[in-house]
Amino acid sequence: MQDLKLWLLVAGSLIVVALAAYAAYLLYQLYQQKQRHKAFIARAQQQQSEAIAQRNANILESVYIIAEAGRQEQCDMSEIAIRLYKLMTVLQAERSVNFSAQYPALFELYKVVEEMPRGDERKALAKQERMKDDLLRMKAESRLFDAIQAELTQILAQKA
Repeated sequence: MQDLKLWLLVAGSLIVVALAAYAAYLLYQLYQQKQRHKAFIARAQQQQSEAIAQRNANILESVYIIAEAGRQEQCDMSEIAIRLYKLMTVLQAERSVNFSAQYPALFELYKVVEEMPRGDERKALAKQERMKDDLLRMKAESRLFDAIQAELTQILAQKA
C-alpha cells in the first residue's frame, strides 16, 4: 500500500512537471509569436511610411512643375489653381496642406472656377454663357495675379 501511494505520488508529480513544462513551452511559443507580430507590424508601418513618402514626392514633383509653369505664365491661372488644389489636397502625413489657409489667393481663384463647366460641357454652353464665365474668370485672374505669383514663388521655395 505504501508503495502504491509512493508510486501514485511520483506519477502525479511527473504529470504535474510534464504539464508545467508544456505550459512553459506554450508560453514561450506565444512570446515568440508576439515578437514576430510586433516585427511584422513595424515592417508594415515602415513600408506604409515609405509608400506615403514616395507618393508625396511624386505629387510634389507635379506641383513644382505646375507652379513653375504658372510662374512663367505658360497656362491660365485658373488651370494652375485647379490642378494645384487637386494635387495638394491629397498630400499625406507631414506634407499635408491646409490649402485655403496657406494659399488663399489660389484657393479663392479655385472657388471662382471650380463650378464652371470645362471640356465638352463648356462647348455645350451657349456663347453668352461661355463669355460670362470667361469674364468672371479673367476678372478673378487679373485681380489675384500678383498674390498668386507670390504663392507660386512660395511653393517653389519649398522645392529647395
